Amino acid sequence: MKRPIVQESQNVTDYPNNNTIFTVWKFKHHSEIKPAFEELCGLVANLNHSYIIRVPGGRVSCVMGIGHDAWIQLSLPAPLPKELSNFEPVSGSKHTAVATPGDLHFHLRSTDMSACFDMLTAITDVLSPVADCLEEVHGFRYWDGRSILGFVDGTENPVGDQRRFFATVGDEDPDYKGGSYLFVQKYLHNMKGWTQLPVEEQEKVIGRYKMSDIEMSDEVKPDNSHSALAAIEDEDGNELKIVRDNMPFGNPAKNEVGTYFISYANTFSTTRKMLERMFIGEPSGNHDRILDFSTAHTGSLFFAPSMNMLKAYTADSNT
Repeated sequence: MKRPIVQESQNVTDYPNNNTIFTVWKFKHHSEIKPAFEELCGLVANLNHSYIIRVPGGRVSCVMGIGHDAWIQLSLPAPLPKELSNFEPVSGSKHTAVATPGDLHFHLRSTDMSACFDMLTAITDVLSPVADCLEEVHGFRYWDGRSILGFVDGTENPVGDQRRFFATVGDEDPDYKGGSYLFVQKYLHNMKGWTQLPVEEQEKVIGRYKMSDIEMSDEVKPDNSHSALAAIEDEDGNELKIVRDNMPFGNPAKNEVGTYFISYANTFSTTRKMLERMFIGEPSGNHDRILDFSTAHTGSLFFAPSMNMLKAYTADSNT
């Protein structure tokens, strides 16, 4: 009797680590991209397996996401994952979630930046002849998991078995079971304006108390606070979640500090609905107040296929 094939996801449900590097790549025109992509598929699997042995306590992981246009260029399977498309901007009366290009995204995590650095070096050796790196962001753990704004980030993240349920595609799209919709935005913060707010006002912007990380009651929490607008439900009132792996980054000497927002979800429509509530508002015009201090400079959607699919496209498997 044959054993059933288990769809092994990439490490999309790993918890945030101490150090992270995020990169976004765009293929060069008229480049021979397929051989490089096949090599990358094998490299991602190799990096993940190798570091389990080399740094057993390092929680090292490498996740690759593929954009819509790259999927087409690489002649990957059709039909595509049901909700994989080029991200369209979300524009409110005051703020916009911009859309920016990207063919491949890499999310590298480790307790030690050395592992992230070496993984990116190996990826760059393969990709640089055929692609340009549009973004490279080095994230770090800030105190007890707080954003640069001083509030704990990701408190509402699903935990345990719920992480896999909300982060990975299930039977609703069986061809891509175990995959995940990966969405990213790079935010820069107006720290001068933020730090001038009294703590009590900052708490009203976030909807949580700063030191304790306890959520305000509905009677106290403003309806345009971040926690109020980022919480979404389906038509039956069931809470919908995404797995966030946000990380702070910064160059204080250049007055550039921010948050790299990254979400993994079993459907992009969940993330899209959250963005619409934040940027357009609920009702329209009642936008998330955190956007008055945080500007999105990028916005790209990718799909992180299962590890099974990556292994099927490795150079070795195609010879």
